[in-house]
Amino acid sequence: MLQVSNVNQYYGGSHILRDVSLSAAAGKVTVVLGRNGVGKTTLLKSVMGLVPIATGSITLAEQALQRATPYQRARAGIGFVPQGREIFARLTVQENLQMGLAYKKAGTPVPDELLQLFPVLRQMLGRRGGDLSGGQQQQLAIARALAPQPRVLILDEPTEGIQPSIIKDIGRVIRMLADRGDMAIVLVEQYYDFAQDLADDYVVMERGAVLARGKGQNMAADGVRAMVSI
Repeated sequence: MLQVSNVNQYYGGSHILRDVSLSAAAGKVTVVLGRNGVGKTTLLKSVMGLVPIATGSITLAEQALQRATPYQRARAGIGFVPQGREIFARLTVQENLQMGLAYKKAGTPVPDELLQLFPVLRQMLGRRGGDLSGGQQQQLAIARALAPQPRVLILDEPTEGIQPSIIKDIGRVIRMLADRGDMAIVLVEQYYDFAQDLADDYVVMERGAVLARGKGQNMAADGVRAMVSI
């Protein structure tokens, strides 16, 4: 579904991503792990077109995207949940969800499935996003990214600052979405146990390059925890 091949990216004179390759298949969760500052978030921003790449290719279902704008990539079927959620604090929950449909035909309804996945949002449709708890805001950010029914969902550390009960709910939704078989999920995560529970495939990054990759079921045997521990 999503293929990132030999991507190099620079900030000024600093070489941030070094020949990074990543593939994400429909029906699977591909987890990207690594210590702070190794380039995980830059990789996701590169996939979304928020930062330019110097060389390499990014394709979605064989459609080349490396020169596409962020909104073109969204229209192609990539949904992005950034680190820190970045919801619209002054808009209501309903309005935030509608923002996820911004490039759809006017009047396109918010899919009811989103409120089934995150029932707490149904009770808060009229509340401003900024009035929600951190965990509720994260659920809203994921629902907003899912609203246009993307083919690839990218999540940047969705458990950061979230209470354990909501982490479990988010994990349940991620697994459910992957198991439907029509969506690829890329998950950048610091919380190793959460990542291990969800990973079908894993990639470990270090100093802007891929250090290791493999099947999620082999993470323990492959010593991934030691690779990402501080």
